[in-house]
Amino acid sequence: MKRTMMSLIGAAAGLAAVTGAAVVAAPDGAATTAAQGGVRLPVQRSSLLCPAPSSSDVSDTTYTSFAPKGATAGAQVKKGTAKLVPAGTVQEPDAGGSSGTSKKGGKGKNKGGAASGTDSGTRTVPPRDTQPVAPLSAAGTPATATTDASDAPALVGDADGTFAPGWTVQQTTTIAAGSGRGMLGLSCTAPDTQFWFPGVSTDKDRQDYVHLTNPGPDDAEVDLEMLGKDGALSGATAEGITVPAHTTVTRLLSTLTDSPTANAALHVVARQGRVGAAVQATDATMGSDWLPPAADPADTLVLPGIPKDATSVRLVAVAPGAADADFKVQLATPTGAITPAGLDTLHVKSGMTTAVDLKALTQGEPGSLVLTPADGGSRAPVAAALRVTRGKGSHQEMAFIPATRPVDKRATVADNRATGTTLSLVAPEKGKDAKVTVTASAGSGGGTPVSRTYTVKGGTTLAVDPPRPQGLKGSYALTVEPQPGSGPVYASRTLEQSMGGIPAFTVQTLPDDRGSVVVPTAGQDLSLLND
Repeated sequence: MKRTMMSLIGAAAGLAAVTGAAVVAAPDGAATTAAQGGVRLPVQRSSLLCPAPSSSDVSDTTYTSFAPKGATAGAQVKKGTAKLVPAGTVQEPDAGGSSGTSKKGGKGKNKGGAASGTDSGTRTVPPRDTQPVAPLSAAGTPATATTDASDAPALVGDADGTFAPGWTVQQTTTIAAGSGRGMLGLSCTAPDTQFWFPGVSTDKDRQDYVHLTNPGPDDAEVDLEMLGKDGALSGATAEGITVPAHTTVTRLLSTLTDSPTANAALHVVARQGRVGAAVQATDATMGSDWLPPAADPADTLVLPGIPKDATSVRLVAVAPGAADADFKVQLATPTGAITPAGLDTLHVKSGMTTAVDLKALTQGEPGSLVLTPADGGSRAPVAAALRVTRGKGSHQEMAFIPATRPVDKRATVADNRATGTTLSLVAPEKGKDAKVTVTASAGSGGGTPVSRTYTVKGGTTLAVDPPRPQGLKGSYALTVEPQPGSGPVYASRTLEQSMGGIPAFTVQTLPDDRGSVVVPTAGQDLSLLND
């Protein structure tokens, strides 16, 4: 092994790459000094990817782009830009009927600047003069775009300068009829090299499509693997899938295996390049929604924001490592943490999934599921997600809540509405209260920002109607910021609306936006050991 000295610039680039941002701002006298002598600086470039929303003729999609105001205070940062443009599309031969493209060939009306889709088996690259979708003109004010096209493409986007730290894009779709009817929501994801999706299904009642989008200038190579309760699903491995540059590819998961499985986990690995990944799940009776990637496998997990009127909750966990995992399971309610009936501990076998139905979990109160290492059990890491259902019979609707990261410095979610918006905050550790300031931004069509501070008692969940901008017109963003001395806090946002008697809803978690990184000061030892 050899010892290599890194420069300050090299350290900054390496740290920024972890967050999905390419560059961080140079410090000035007002930059924040972090622990261990480093300097916390805002990132200067961020990338986000939004999958193709729907192939339904009766769908409407809204994109909402937002960057927090003042996120670059104390650093020398240019104003910058933040915009999305259509990606090219590859329709896989096995993906007929996918939400990725329409078989009709691209005649849908578009209100937001998105390009037309493709015929099956072809690739479309958007023209050079394609207009950007929802470009930002000012930090602190959301920008929106809409489309009802059944062949609306995936979007790839970048933000730089003052718009990069905390840049977020929400994609919300409503489908009025058909097997996919309901509300689908997704916070568009940053490109990465690995994703876990506990809760996918290849059962006969489900159609789950994985959407892979490559924002880079070179082709990406992606491997897919699915695990079930007995280990790897028969034949459920697809290696070396090529995702061309600036292009999205969809795959129907049930075509990858001859073993229909209701509670599986999908592992996506980019062996070359980086991609964005999301799964669109459609159930024959429970509608559809996006299943976002779960937080990286860990030995402590928090799944925040189960609605108080949930009629069923299913937990799916996967242990990807070489050891089994044992967890203590608790529900953080508004009054304290309780153990769900009959589920003192959860055992997850190595290389397998475990599913548990928690039908009467909430008992009319909102809550969050907290998994911690069981006494005397293995601390092996797992990834996990919840499928939550509201309503009954033919009037059911489902949504997903993956395990998420805590809010460290700040988290943001866009496309909040005047009605039907709930913010859930959970402080999972007993005795460690969380204190957070929640700011409602200006509205996309007008309104004055409003802030409110909440205290969440340790071991509880607080579900609130969040603050709304004064004189709100349009939608708005929420920013969650823990205050000094706050205990750990996790967050999610629920959107809901009634659709012909169906309690349509979608839940988005609010992980830390990683809008800043700690850069070592020049006087520190920045050496790395390399093979």
